[in-house]
Amino acid sequence: MSRLPSNPVVLSYHESLLRLSDIDLLNGPCWLNDSIISFYFEYLEIGRFRRHPALVFVHPQVTQCIKLSPTTELSVFLEPLLSNRCKFIFFALNDNEETEVSGGSHWSLLVFSGPEKTIFHFDSSRGTNHEQAMEFGAKLFNYLGLSSFGSFREPLCLQQTNGYDCGIHVLCNVEHIAAYACTHNKIEGCSLVNEDLVQSKRTNLLNLISDLSKA
Repeated sequence: MSRLPSNPVVLSYHESLLRLSDIDLLNGPCWLNDSIISFYFEYLEIGRFRRHPALVFVHPQVTQCIKLSPTTELSVFLEPLLSNRCKFIFFALNDNEETEVSGGSHWSLLVFSGPEKTIFHFDSSRGTNHEQAMEFGAKLFNYLGLSSFGSFREPLCLQQTNGYDCGIHVLCNVEHIAAYACTHNKIEGCSLVNEDLVQSKRTNLLNLISDLSKA
């Protein structure tokens, strides 16, 4: 009798692969991993915002490589992602400093707005990823040739009330802010994400994954 895999694949969605262990993170009070965030970023780009090529959602694994690589090597990661139509770039930023090992303890959202020549950092635990965001932003400005006149801002955003929902806040913020950017062609002035959306996001994600797995 063949044995069932202990950690079976639940969903294969384009370049994303979600296993049972990934899905389990959505059921309990758990910190989200790269796989869940990568999947949702891919879903936003290919599904939710497929008609908006001005938006680019960078997978957290690529963001980590950009963060830890010298500026001279950034073209390897950024050039395939960018086009003349690209206006807004969304990065899920992690405080992990290791190149070979996944981990870290906090997620935040970094958004580059081309029309505003500004990097916006949305951190649900304000100040936790500030230095990470500043260093990443400086590197990105340098690559884009905006070092002398690009600006960095950390707007107010909804703050988490526990130690594990930072990833959920990133997913809620990225979709909310992307929708605003599509309508207003800017990030400035975007309202705070709704607390009810954060509270329901895990259930909504589970439902989305279930629907996609049946498609």
